[in-house]
Amino acid sequence: MKYLMWLLKAAIFFTLFAFALNNQQDATVHFFFGTQWRAPLVLVVLAAFTLGVMAGVLGMVPRWWKHRSAARKHQDQAAQQPAAQAAPPQAPVAPPPSVDEHEPPHGI
Repeated sequence: MKYLMWLLKAAIFFTLFAFALNNQQDATVHFFFGTQWRAPLVLVVLAAFTLGVMAGVLGMVPRWWKHRSAARKHQDQAAQQPAAQAAPPQAPVAPPPSVDEHEPPHGI
């Protein structure tokens, strides 16, 4: 399994390396007010990917903070309760429903 993972990583690396070698021609990105950026195409693609990842991470930060603060509040509440109150009483477990051998299961 370890060798398979190394083989997969090597295949991904060589594929990306070949992509970079095949896309060395200059590309021009036109911004507002006549501003432009000239760079190799592979750098333009890498920059666009990086900006997309950063936008996704920044979009998720408020939700991460919300979940982190909720988990911290829950952890503080659990630490303040005594151990006897923290464990709810066990409810009786119902037996599984019986299956008729002559009737096929639903969905088949």
